[in-house]
Amino acid sequence: MNAVPDQQFFATVPVFTDFEDVTDAGNYRPLPDGWILALADIVGSTQAIEAGRYKDVNMAGASVISAVLNAVSKGDYPFVFGGDGALIALPGSLEMIARDALAAVQVWAEEELGFILRAAVVPLADIRREGLDVMIARYSASPYVSYAMFSGGGNSWAERQMKDGNYAVSRAAPGTRPDLAGLSCRWNPIESRHGEIVSIIAVPDAMGAGAEFQQLVTAIVAIAAEQGRGGHPIPPEGPKLSFSMKGIDREAKVTAPKGKRFLTKLFIVLQLALLSVLYKIGMPLGKFDAQRYKEDVAGNSDFRKFDDGLKMTIDVDAARLKRIEKLLDQAQAGGIARYGLHRQKSALMTCFVPTPLSRDHMHFIDGANGGYAVAAGKITGKAVSAPSVTP
Repeated sequence: MNAVPDQQFFATVPVFTDFEDVTDAGNYRPLPDGWILALADIVGSTQAIEAGRYKDVNMAGASVISAVLNAVSKGDYPFVFGGDGALIALPGSLEMIARDALAAVQVWAEEELGFILRAAVVPLADIRREGLDVMIARYSASPYVSYAMFSGGGNSWAERQMKDGNYAVSRAAPGTRPDLAGLSCRWNPIESRHGEIVSIIAVPDAMGAGAEFQQLVTAIVAIAAEQGRGGHPIPPEGPKLSFSMKGIDREAKVTAPKGKRFLTKLFIVLQLALLSVLYKIGMPLGKFDAQRYKEDVAGNSDFRKFDDGLKMTIDVDAARLKRIEKLLDQAQAGGIARYGLHRQKSALMTCFVPTPLSRDHMHFIDGANGGYAVAAGKITGKAVSAPSVTP
């Protein structure tokens, strides 16, 4: 049997299309030997959340994915967005490229957004020596985009190591910039249509490593599914054409140096104006169809995932939310799971769109007022006061 080349590994992982199958061990494959995890998150994101800057936090988290994927020529590698950070699995041959990309993102995040980003590269071999693993599944959110699901405990261990200061990436020189092409944050917060936007994180506890935790996840996903489309925060026709000037300013920081951003902002505004006109008149421009693009935004969105535990940002009514909370409370009392849950009135969307002419653009969903970061803090006991987000 011929070995699969590293560049093709993720493409060979079987695709599943029903999110309910996310706990099926048969869908997962171990990362190949010699791979690494490249990861980063924001130090002190609590203060940014309390200042209403969670959209900036999401931008910094998504920049990790954008920088690394652009650095490796947008190869098809597994990654996961965590709100205030991200993780990418890569072949060991790409370690130095990943280190340089992470080091550049650290400098950009501090000099442009005022955030301290910690970053690490963790060898898979060290994870396996701990008796853990990194297993990958491939969930197809739409016919055009699939997202990696992670299990095995390796990601969580790597994140703890990073926060303890291990495997750290050295910072790049001041003024260094990553390639963040395609990263954007133009959309305004998206209001709930059913009741509340709820960010949920549920991770296994001491008694929840097996079937009990899987049953919990299946039950929560089933309740969300009753709402329609799994509780998707974005309507099927796509988000409303409502754009943020602050989002345009953020995007200009991605693509242009200080003092040279006026023309960049003007170009973005003209793009958005053209999109609005094309959508209203229902006419495509060449290969670009505004209506189809909006529908793809909804279909391609990453609003639920499995990363050594369940993570969801869903739009649900009060009755279904009460049932979900009851399940989580029971699981926590029984030692099956630990969880954090955070309610908000709207969701945020941060995008990675290498080209709008291709239909494989990716959109990362989080709650607008602290989302996953606040939910994670509730698991660890770190209280966060989350005011209204700054668009």
